[in-house]
Amino acid sequence: MRKFKVIIIILLMFFLIYFLQSNFFSWFNIGGIMPNLFIFLSLFIGLFVGNKMGGIFGIIFGLILDFAIGNGIGFTSVFLGVIGLLGEYFDKNFSKDSRVTIILMLVGSTILYEVATYLVKIFVSGAEPEVLTFILTLFVEIIFNTLLIIIFYPLIRKLGYYMEDSFKGKKILTRYF
Repeated sequence: MRKFKVIIIILLMFFLIYFLQSNFFSWFNIGGIMPNLFIFLSLFIGLFVGNKMGGIFGIIFGLILDFAIGNGIGFTSVFLGVIGLLGEYFDKNFSKDSRVTIILMLVGSTILYEVATYLVKIFVSGAEPEVLTFILTLFVEIIFNTLLIIIFYPLIRKLGYYMEDSFKGKKILTRYF
């Protein structure tokens, strides 16, 4: 029952982030550049839920976004799925307790996602690459995502540990105490 409740919470988070991306951040942006909170959502699910759920939800969310935006089916889902699996890798190798670690994970994931998306768009459309504009856009998006994570970190951490407890359970070896 708790797992079902967590999945409902994840879906509600997706729709809330979709609403924020399409409505709120279209008004509140920096030079026309909006944060990409779907990157963090996939990373967040991979970090705290694990069990390949970050990749699965990343693919599902990416397909929904591909259908809603209509850019081309598959690219967003693959990249968000990779970010979700990367979150699971980060969970096994890094601590989630530090705000700085979470920020560095998000920065790395944002760079990976945006560079991959940019390269695919250049390859598919055959457009001329504009590296300086891309770097500026990437830098502003990283700053925007980082500021949002700094602000919402306590809520994210609390919700993440609730989700982790629901899916992974407590794995404490009591014989050592």
